[in-house]
Amino acid sequence: MTTIKMAYLYEDLMNTYGDSGDVKILTYLLKQKGYQVEVDNISLGDQFDANDYDFLFFGGGQDFEQTIVAKDLQRHHDTLQEYIEAGKPMLAICGGYQLLGDYYETSDGTTIKGLSILPLHTIFKADSRMIGDTHVKTAWGDLRAFENHSGRTYFNKGADLKPLGKVLEGYGNNPEDKAEGVHYKNTIGSYSHGPILRNLNIATKIAEQIVVAHEQRVVPQA
Repeated sequence: MTTIKMAYLYEDLMNTYGDSGDVKILTYLLKQKGYQVEVDNISLGDQFDANDYDFLFFGGGQDFEQTIVAKDLQRHHDTLQEYIEAGKPMLAICGGYQLLGDYYETSDGTTIKGLSILPLHTIFKADSRMIGDTHVKTAWGDLRAFENHSGRTYFNKGADLKPLGKVLEGYGNNPEDKAEGVHYKNTIGSYSHGPILRNLNIATKIAEQIVVAHEQRVVPQA
């Protein structure tokens, strides 16, 4: 029995609204397939090489925690970019999703620098919090979840990005675009809490991607 390796980025700081449930759901599905699963929690100051893993998870957090994480995260830019561009699976929720982009602008005008791996940015609007149940149509079927954010995420002009899905109920990335999240190669960014992977259609697809990534890591392609 082989072991699938997952990395949970900043689990101690980025874990709001049940996001850790996503890792638990994937662990269950993969064990049902006959795999052992090892989850490493990567936090402030830890050494980390994304290519040692078959799946990366990055949850959501509040502004204070996000500011702390953003500074530490820059150390991992190159390995995360290489992992994402190689098409390996990653799921980033809310704050984690935002930090994959260029920046997060807070209500007082402070700019939190992101990784600039995905061409998107987020602007905080304190007077218009987006909260409630959501219903999104994705390529993998319906997604129903919960959102609670004041950050509005926008794809940069001319960016070659696609949303995770079309918003049928709720707000998604922002009130104007009717788009939820991002789906770039095998990286998903989303505002969906609840956790998102209680939608087993989405969870099953990601589990399949993880198995493929594991096989490629253990037995590199010639």
